[in-house]
Amino acid sequence: MKYQQLENLESGWKWNYLIKKWKDGVSVTRHIDSSAQQAAIDELRALESDPTQVIEWIDEHMSPELDVKLKQAIRAKRKRHFNAEQVHTKKKSIDLDYQVWEKLSQRANELGCTLSDAIEYLLSEASRSEKASQTVTSLKEDLTKLLAP
Repeated sequence: MKYQQLENLESGWKWNYLIKKWKDGVSVTRHIDSSAQQAAIDELRALESDPTQVIEWIDEHMSPELDVKLKQAIRAKRKRHFNAEQVHTKKKSIDLDYQVWEKLSQRANELGCTLSDAIEYLLSEASRSEKASQTVTSLKEDLTKLLAP
């Protein structure tokens, strides 16, 4: 397995996931009765600092519909956690306006590359264009000096 499962760390992630879902109004328990649901949620909220109990709570009380989504969320969190350990695999983000992202995406599709590759290509093209412009300006100045009486 590429990413090591760390029970204590992942239990905290699971607890946070379940609490967030509960706060968002999603039913996280398998209980139909509202008093049983509330008792299970109260028990979950008390388990924040006890990872082994969180796993037991999940086995006892968690809604079966949430099982797959929880596993997917934890798998993604695990991947991000381990990728963040090295600079070259750490996720980086930039803030783009939608129109900018759309233009960049179209350019990347034209070039047949990723957004990162398209940005790198456009930056190198801009740098090359700037150097060429400076060279032309320099040549014009030299010609003006030579031709001036």
